[in-house]
Amino acid sequence: MKLNLLSCDAQRPDRRAIAKCIAEISSNISEFLSNELTDILLEGDAVNIEMKDKNAGSALRALRKLSIDYEIIE
Repeated sequence: MKLNLLSCDAQRPDRRAIAKCIAEISSNISEFLSNELTDILLEGDAVNIEMKDKNAGSALRALRKLSIDYEIIE
């Protein structure tokens, strides 16, 4: 499943938690790349990731908990 992470609406976003979440739910993103993608997301640009299908429900819940807006691409 592909996701487009649109924005983070948290008043004080937790960069470390967001990066960890991206690394855990994605199928091919390292910790270093997840940190880079977190910076891009928090600057206001959208980020595309491919998510592991196993835990899609819990992964989407984790994104909502971090106040990350997303859209499912496929």
